Amino acid sequence: MGSLHRVALACGLSVLLVGVAQAEDWKVAKNEDGIKVSLSEVPGSQYKAYQGVTTIKAPLAKISALQENAAGACAWIHECKTQKLLKHEGDQSWTYTQFNTPWPVTPRDSVLLVTSSVGADGTLTRALKGLPTYIPEEKGFVRVAQVDGFWKMVPKGDNLTEVTYQVHTEPGGSVPSWLANKFVVDAPFNTLKALRERAEK
Repeated sequence: MGSLHRVALACGLSVLLVGVAQAEDWKVAKNEDGIKVSLSEVPGSQYKAYQGVTTIKAPLAKISALQENAAGACAWIHECKTQKLLKHEGDQSWTYTQFNTPWPVTPRDSVLLVTSSVGADGTLTRALKGLPTYIPEEKGFVRVAQVDGFWKMVPKGDNLTEVTYQVHTEPGGSVPSWLANKFVVDAPFNTLKALRERAEK
């Protein structure tokens, strides 16, 4: 993403997540290939929050650079069809993403505000906030109604980086329960696995 480091996927910011911050009682849903995915109920939502954690054998700067390539990041984001950087300003970036969905579910798209911050220990956090009305809706897509989440990348020395990807979404429209339940496991697992593969090359 032209600058996902200030961009689109996405605190040490206290303003961080309302939805995800309320997630409690994480339960492990999948733990294989060095990636642990946990799910949590979110008060007032029928959709679970997801959290994926893995350690990548690559320096944080390399992982960050992969994220900052908005269009290229679509190659490793789960079910990403296309993505582009809309705007970049300081530590904030705005991105637009279109997602594939299985028939007969209407494809989704989303607009994210990504706010980056760096901690004293070098930890990079990217807060993700959905902005569904930032640009007009696209024909043939249902706009994701809400996104709250973050990427957190912690340098561990010896070119190792611990990466956490945590998100809660309200997908908008109607989504079959089987698809919603599959997505919250597949999205963090497949995204982290594909990111790791590229970062470790």
